[in-house]
Amino acid sequence: MTGFRRSRKRSAGTLDATEAPDNVEMLVAVVTVTLLVEFLGVVSGSPVWHLGLLIFLPGTASALCTVAQTKFVAAWTTLVITLTTVVRHEEGGRWLDGILLVLFTIALGATSIYACHRRIKREHEMLRLRSTAAAMQRHILHPLPLVTDEVLVNGVYEPVQEDRLVGGDIYDVVASPWGTRVLIGDVQGKGLAAVGAAFAVIGAFREAAYREPTLTALVDALDAAVVRHNTYAEQTGDDERFVTALIIGVDAETEAQVVNCGHVPPWLVHDGIVTTPPTDPGVPLGLAELSAEPTTVHWFDFPAGSTLLLTTDGLTETRAEDGTFYPADERVTSRLALSPTELPQALYEDARAFTGDAAQHDDFAVLSVRRAPRQ
Repeated sequence: MTGFRRSRKRSAGTLDATEAPDNVEMLVAVVTVTLLVEFLGVVSGSPVWHLGLLIFLPGTASALCTVAQTKFVAAWTTLVITLTTVVRHEEGGRWLDGILLVLFTIALGATSIYACHRRIKREHEMLRLRSTAAAMQRHILHPLPLVTDEVLVNGVYEPVQEDRLVGGDIYDVVASPWGTRVLIGDVQGKGLAAVGAAFAVIGAFREAAYREPTLTALVDALDAAVVRHNTYAEQTGDDERFVTALIIGVDAETEAQVVNCGHVPPWLVHDGIVTTPPTDPGVPLGLAELSAEPTTVHWFDFPAGSTLLLTTDGLTETRAEDGTFYPADERVTSRLALSPTELPQALYEDARAFTGDAAQHDDFAVLSVRRAPRQ
């Protein structure tokens, strides 16, 4: 996937036209239902068919059509039932029953028009909120791909909740005076509190990645940001969070740097071979004061044309319906013929197929970091 899979834009002014049936479809459906109901009424000789089938047609339109279409259906239904009442009276029907039926139809039609108006208004409001959220998303999680002088970053990002544009998995790429810094992380837990911790880490990373000359200082800044967030969360009654993260540093040299804060190790793909760069999993961000071990930076070869594959446990802890874990190492190795741009999407689709009918239980993020060729 390039960018965000679920970023679909529509203007509020086009909501009716894009979601409602067109006028021809609506007219054909209304006439068809009317003829069917009239036929059943003639066959049965009972006005109950009109009350049970035709009189609620405006209510159906209010859930599917525009306000103008619902008004048409309400007027059409009133006209048909009025004419039918007149015909039945001439055939010996009771006037009182017919008048009550017409009044009931008018009342239901007016109610349906009002309900349709409220539905359209609510959908417009939701669309405006999602448009605002999408704009925020573009600033919080930059759409992929991202390009710097050293790397091309592409990937897949899927929050576990369909209606939430940002989840607990995070990533970012910053071109700094000391080369490119890449972050991928996973906030403990789910929900809005986890999203708040994610925002805190991303904001701190964008500022500190450009300011701090070393990865150790950068990690210290991220840890401090999580601690500050937890302090505020404690004051407001929310749960404290920690964040697992990988921070990668890539400059003009052939080696790269990595700090692992309790995160899933990366894969390095080069010349058709998959290896795992040396990383000691340190403590997650927010828990540094609980460890006596200093932040450790590891160096590894990252030659031109090679690719780092970064992921969260949304991939490695994916399970099939029988509880079997997704064989991530095996599946990565079997897909080396794919380009770095295609590989994250292929892994996402394969992991979804592996789960079968099981629901997605965690956010999903996979990034490919392609080393730029030598100039």
